[in-house]
Amino acid sequence: MELGIAVLTFAIVALVLLLGFGLAGGRRKTVIERRLEAIEKGVGRGTGTGSPQLKVLRDEVLSGMPLLNRWLMRAKWAGRLRSFIAQAGLEILPGKLILWCAVLGLGLYIITLHFYPNMILSCLLGAIGAVVPIAYVAFKRTSRLRGFEKTFPEAVDLLGRAVRAGHAFTTGLEMVSTELPDPVAGEFKLVFDEQSFGLPLRDALTNLAERVPIVDVRFFVTALLIHKETGGNLAAILDDLSAVIRDRFKLLRDVRVRTAQGRLTAGILIALPPAMVLLMRMVNPEYVNVLFTDPIGHFMLGGAAFLQLVGSVVLWKVVNIQV
Repeated sequence: MELGIAVLTFAIVALVLLLGFGLAGGRRKTVIERRLEAIEKGVGRGTGTGSPQLKVLRDEVLSGMPLLNRWLMRAKWAGRLRSFIAQAGLEILPGKLILWCAVLGLGLYIITLHFYPNMILSCLLGAIGAVVPIAYVAFKRTSRLRGFEKTFPEAVDLLGRAVRAGHAFTTGLEMVSTELPDPVAGEFKLVFDEQSFGLPLRDALTNLAERVPIVDVRFFVTALLIHKETGGNLAAILDDLSAVIRDRFKLLRDVRVRTAQGRLTAGILIALPPAMVLLMRMVNPEYVNVLFTDPIGHFMLGGAAFLQLVGSVVLWKVVNIQV
């Protein structure tokens, strides 16, 4: 046991040092780098992948440490992780996020094993600690996308008014980037910058749909691309699209009101088992301690935790209706 703790202590100290070097050596992407990345995405759709210039643009940094960066560059999921972080509006490299997960997971595991020598509980808390950074990024991503979705109808209305007043569509994009708050302003500013630096408007809009995975944005981009091919009254199209988005929000609010009781019931059912275990430990510790002291009780706790997780996911999927 002491040897295992010593090895794990060495591992967590090494990870902390690596994380420190990564934070010190990491750098944020400059505006020019982000624009070059956007242009490369658009050019890559219509150009072969063997061009040396495109290869230079694709060589992106995923970690401040060369070894971890080379490993992430070979991983297929690293690109999805980078997009996931970008959608959260965080300027952190995927390598740093992975190191944070490793440090928190090993740290909670060692601390729990030192103060409460229970392997299953230590592994469980270590897994929770490893998931915390990912959960934080997911929370920030959800909040940012909800903020975008809430302000997006105003952006469509502003574009429609700008087109009706005689302005060019690209001028309307610039107006949205200056008149509305983030994250809508930042995303439309990036679209405006991409097309200003030579990227075709079709590719700039497609990049917007990839960066913001919302159904309304896909409708918006699809409507603009169809209008670009067939023509028509762009102001009327934008007004109709804004009305459809607002009607969907109205329906979503109605659904949330009607499912409020089901969501409350699901929350109570999810919180009931761990709350009862804590309550029984306070009222009658001898009755519950057998689960923590007996080896069979450890497996029972692990199975109960797994079933609790599966049941929570199923309940939450049932009561959260997508509109």
